[in-house]
Amino acid sequence: MAYWLFKSEPDAWSWDQQKKRGEAGEQWDGIRNYQARNNMREMKLGDKGFFYHSNEGKEVVGVVEVCNEIHPDTTTEDPRWECVDIKAVCDMPSPVTLVDAKANPKLAKMALTTNTRLSVQPVTEEEWREVCRMGSLDPAPK
Repeated sequence: MAYWLFKSEPDAWSWDQQKKRGEAGEQWDGIRNYQARNNMREMKLGDKGFFYHSNEGKEVVGVVEVCNEIHPDTTTEDPRWECVDIKAVCDMPSPVTLVDAKANPKLAKMALTTNTRLSVQPVTEEEWREVCRMGSLDPAPK
């Protein structure tokens, strides 16, 4: 299993909207960055991820799961762009802010703290466990 982080501006797609999609999940569409798209190409069913509110809040607010592997992004006819579907797993009991993540030496190399613009990022198992611990989600979901 691999771990990821998905960023969304809450006024465009919020954690509450994601949760309302239930078991069906929602496609993580609109990504127009090759590195982010390539990260999604690596995802497998059951991989877990953090749902991160960017711009407003700047915090990890929930945990998601990949429920459909890479497929064409239905928001464009351009075949270069693909996406996965994700479903909400659980809330982060205590949201983990970007400020707190940057202040934690265990997360110094995490993409969230070093490449804040990338919308779909890999997360190491150690980073996964640490962010979950910081968010009072211990043990971390597997």
